[in-house]
Amino acid sequence: MMRKLGCLTRTDAQWARRDFLRAGSLGFLGMNLATTLRLEAAAAEAKPGAPKGGKAKSCILLWLEGGPAQMDTWDPKTNSSFRPISTNVAGIQVSELLPKLAKRMDKLALIRSMSSFGDDHPQAVHYAATGHLHNPAMQFPSLGAVVGKELGSKNSMPPYVIAPRWESGRQYQDYFRSAFLGPDYDPMLIPDPAKSGFAVADMSLPKSLSEAAVDNRRAFREVIDKQYRARVESAEHARLDAFQKKAWEMLLAPGVRNAFDLSQENAKTRDGYGRDSVGQSLLLARRLVEAGTRFVTAAGYHSNSWDTHSDNDKGHRDRLTPPLDRGVSALIDDLVARGLYDETIVIVMGEFGRTPGINAGLGRDHWPRCWSLALGGGGLKTGLVVGKSDDQAANVLERKTSIGDLFATVYKAMGIDWTAEYMTPVGRPIKIANSFEDGTGEPVRELV
Repeated sequence: MMRKLGCLTRTDAQWARRDFLRAGSLGFLGMNLATTLRLEAAAAEAKPGAPKGGKAKSCILLWLEGGPAQMDTWDPKTNSSFRPISTNVAGIQVSELLPKLAKRMDKLALIRSMSSFGDDHPQAVHYAATGHLHNPAMQFPSLGAVVGKELGSKNSMPPYVIAPRWESGRQYQDYFRSAFLGPDYDPMLIPDPAKSGFAVADMSLPKSLSEAAVDNRRAFREVIDKQYRARVESAEHARLDAFQKKAWEMLLAPGVRNAFDLSQENAKTRDGYGRDSVGQSLLLARRLVEAGTRFVTAAGYHSNSWDTHSDNDKGHRDRLTPPLDRGVSALIDDLVARGLYDETIVIVMGEFGRTPGINAGLGRDHWPRCWSLALGGGGLKTGLVVGKSDDQAANVLERKTSIGDLFATVYKAMGIDWTAEYMTPVGRPIKIANSFEDGTGEPVRELV
């Protein structure tokens, strides 16, 4: 019997090897990292006709789960309780709730004409993460998985990370995964970096095991492996050995472990980002892309944080926009200071916007028809606004933009062929930048 795992095919006898090795007590050493590191091999198989030379090398997505109110953030209107304020770019205003970002608008672009699908969170999150309508019979890869597949691993770093992982509502987490691309391209899911004692288990050896002792463990493993190979010979072993070797390198490489170690940041920097899940996930994202990770979803806003069906104004003012304003401002400044902003795309978005009218609970409901997002870095043109909404931020008046157009923009900036299609297990090709009516998304010309 044959089983599939990503790009590899294994027999039942080969699957038994996993249990065989576990008897050698090596499972705790993080050898599961070999799956992630297959990406380096996959990168060598990139299509010869793909565009090259994209300026962007990585992307950070700040995920605003629940959907922020466009008129109370990026697209201020008279139906908002908050006044518009000027920015450091003439003619562009944002909500008074974003004073720090207003001073950095020259480093960002706003799209005020986003339009998507899904009146409820599961459908809308799926569409925003993948660019495809939810289909019970088909799973689709997320933007981060596609970037990881196309660009591959760098410096032994995991190419795709989500921080923090979902502790509840894991249905959403599944939408950000690799689907039929296989586990090779799934994100590495890590705990909340804002919590006390934050550590990534796979990135450290047990306290009882020194690095000097690893060679002895490896020798023991080789004895077990030799016995196993005498029973099961396969041409695939040579390839597996390469992945396992990389797993050891990743486990022991100081650069990889250091990238996840927030204790190396001084108190001033950590305070500047904010000592909350939003700020610390953004700080960790900066460390990861600096070390070589290609795509980080900073998911500090969990549990539908921005789903303000009641007390919309209080939620935005007291709980939601302060971490956003502080964290993204600190991230921009940090990336600029380190010379990383020109090669790192930053996207700030949720799954949809909010209704133009206030409901009986003083809240705003779901609104996918017209909403806004912010992005910058990675060589994109900034200090500008794309699209226009009506006087209530309820409908798109100019430059209707799809999730597929956003994806195509990111792909072009990263040197990825945005017109590419992947073949699904059922033999149906799907677009990696899927736009309205299953058309191919187009890069937003104002930005690239």
